Amino acid sequence: MTKQIFILLFFVGSMATFAQSKIDGKWKGTREGQNGTIELNYTFKVEGDKLTGTSTTPRGESQLENGKVDGNKFSYTMSFGEMTIENNGELVSDNEIVIKTQRGEMKLTRVQ
Repeated sequence: MTKQIFILLFFVGSMATFAQSKIDGKWKGTREGQNGTIELNYTFKVEGDKLTGTSTTPRGESQLENGKVDGNKFSYTMSFGEMTIENNGELVSDNEIVIKTQRGEMKLTRVQ
């Protein structure tokens, strides 16, 4: 009986370790820029409470920095030369994320 309990606990622990965050994956959205609407594409990767990834715009790709995850909420910074922008996001459904910055709010949808 003890052996069966140990095996069950091992599998439950393994599943929790390898569970993928719902934030993981590819996301897209738009933002109003100085010259009109800009398309944004994000790739998020969650490992434990750490968030990494990229943001891609027509101007190129940028790395997410200082990423942290707490449940459905997350934060990261992005640097552009001397400027650093703080981003705070929340997974509001399996297919929608809202990100807030000092520039406003942006909605992203999951890329299927």
